[in-house]
Amino acid sequence: MKTSGYFFLAGIFFFIPVGIVYGFLTNFEEWVGFPALVLLGLMTGMIGYYFNKHAKLSDALPEDNNDGEIADRAGIYGQFTPWSWWPLMLGTGVAIGFAGLAIGWWVFYIGLGAVAVGVIGWAFELNRGSYRH
Repeated sequence: MKTSGYFFLAGIFFFIPVGIVYGFLTNFEEWVGFPALVLLGLMTGMIGYYFNKHAKLSDALPEDNNDGEIADRAGIYGQFTPWSWWPLMLGTGVAIGFAGLAIGWWVFYIGLGAVAVGVIGWAFELNRGSYRH
């Protein structure tokens, strides 16, 4: 956890100077790049601060051990459904939604409905049928 925190804190020293240089190169007339890069640096700083603060309160992770092996992190990570078609539905809905930004808002709303169906279906797929628990 501490290593991850240091990686994220390094983002402050990269993204903020790059954002300032970008602002000078565009004479601060471009309203997206400069604030986005500075905010990206601040967000990585917040995540790094959280990781370092949380590392002091929790036990050391196997990734923080310099002599650690890959097998130290082995175990069950969760329950996944390889037969699921819901991620395809969700991806299709997102693609339709982004196409709707270029075509028209009515297409965007169709994609939004498909995304809602995909998220609900994916969240509840293990609660129905022969795979329920």
